[in-house]
Amino acid sequence: MPRWIAIPVLLLAALLAGWWACVRWTLLLWLPLLGLALYDMVQREHSLRRNYPLIARVRWLFEALRPFLYAYVVESQLEGRPFARSERDLVYARAKGDLDAHPFGTELDVYSDEYEWMSHSIVPKMETDRTQRVTVGGAQCTRPYSAALLNISAMSFGSLGARAIEALNRGAAIGGFYHDTGEGGLSPYHRIHGGDIVWELGSGYFGCRDASGGFDPDRFRDVAAADQVKMIEIKLSQGAKPGHGGVLPAPKVSGEIAATRGVPQGQDCVSPAAHSAFATPIELLEWAARLRELAGGKPVGIKLCVGQPHEIYALMKAMVRTGIRLDYIIVDGAEGGTGAAPVEFSNSLGMPLREGLIFVRNALVGCGLKEEVRLAASGKVHSGAGLAVNCALGADWSNAARAFMFSLGCVQSLQCHTGKCPTGVATQDPGRQNGLVVADKAERVARFQAATVSALWDITAAMGLDTPWQIRPHHLHERLNSARSDSIDHIYDFYSRGILLDEPESVLSARYWAMARADSFRAAL
Repeated sequence: MPRWIAIPVLLLAALLAGWWACVRWTLLLWLPLLGLALYDMVQREHSLRRNYPLIARVRWLFEALRPFLYAYVVESQLEGRPFARSERDLVYARAKGDLDAHPFGTELDVYSDEYEWMSHSIVPKMETDRTQRVTVGGAQCTRPYSAALLNISAMSFGSLGARAIEALNRGAAIGGFYHDTGEGGLSPYHRIHGGDIVWELGSGYFGCRDASGGFDPDRFRDVAAADQVKMIEIKLSQGAKPGHGGVLPAPKVSGEIAATRGVPQGQDCVSPAAHSAFATPIELLEWAARLRELAGGKPVGIKLCVGQPHEIYALMKAMVRTGIRLDYIIVDGAEGGTGAAPVEFSNSLGMPLREGLIFVRNALVGCGLKEEVRLAASGKVHSGAGLAVNCALGADWSNAARAFMFSLGCVQSLQCHTGKCPTGVATQDPGRQNGLVVADKAERVARFQAATVSALWDITAAMGLDTPWQIRPHHLHERLNSARSDSIDHIYDFYSRGILLDEPESVLSARYWAMARADSFRAAL
């Protein structure tokens, strides 16, 4: 072969090799896509994929990305549900110890119903005693507890991971406030750092149940004897899913969760919708008195989301008739909830916190019981202003759940029920939990609580008051429309002391009072 031919032959060979390389990589790329398109054409589950093979899959991709794109690109500071970006940013800033001031005035439309305000004074208080707390426990309680103005609301081990529980309790120990266990029981992770505990008992009686799932008084006495356990809370219902039980599927019932709850490992863990320890208002009070005795005189109360109003009145009538007193009542609003719940229950059942808190406040005051029974609020509180509003409506203290989750680093990805929480808060996955450093997050929990309570005291001083418990309904104003506003006591009824006993027919809820029976939660016909 002549030498001059070698050059074009080599060039042609190189071109062919390059072409083949391109073809090979093209085939490697497109053949799988072609196969996927052919599969879409013959599958029977999705009509879009049959009609638009391969291309229709782009829709699912953007559906998966949509929440993240909206949250990080589209939504404004005042948008985002359940918590707006501005609300989450406030918690993050306070938890980190960053600047939490806002420049250039409010972003709220002060002439819309999103704006409400507290009445400040021309002569604000220069100094207030900010160490004051709430004493919980009446005359029938021999070991009352001194509660902070903001505490950690009920979140169970199982719903939250071990490291999240540890960080919350360590933060509570640092800041001097309490940590509610949730109905999942008192786990080893609640005990490590010694923070004050409120032990919640739900219908599953986790941690104090017998083999059949009923209440076991001996096991209860043993756990309640711990000095770390400060109060007992009977959970009647919760805001996220009032009147609904729950099931923790067998695969999620690990050895640790089984030991904490007192259930068999690897079997479905059922929380019934109703308690088996009582069936009537009087039986509930008698059981509460028994729990108080078994716990060595510690305060015993209830938590509920208000549903049928006459049932609240039935409980009041039972306290008046028997002389047995609850030490406290926590009202959970329908807007509350950290766990998963059926959509219909989250969106359509339960009274919101404002109406529920006012109703229970009126029930206690109207029966002359408010001085003996403390009242607390739980439901979406995240700021000092929220605490002040709850005080105006009758609350002695407030609890928060999701706000404390934000202080741990929660980004509101709404993956709590999937076990795929990206920040390691609401998951049992050890790999995901590894990102949550207990010592660091505990400090954030304590800082957030301290800064929020300090903001409440700042508002109290600006109003010219000595304590938050002096905030009254007439201090809180709300818009009725863009042209009219009024104080909250002219919008809602606030009962005077003893009116339900002396003149029940004079109140707007007279029909519910007439329906209530001390011996039954069923309405009188």
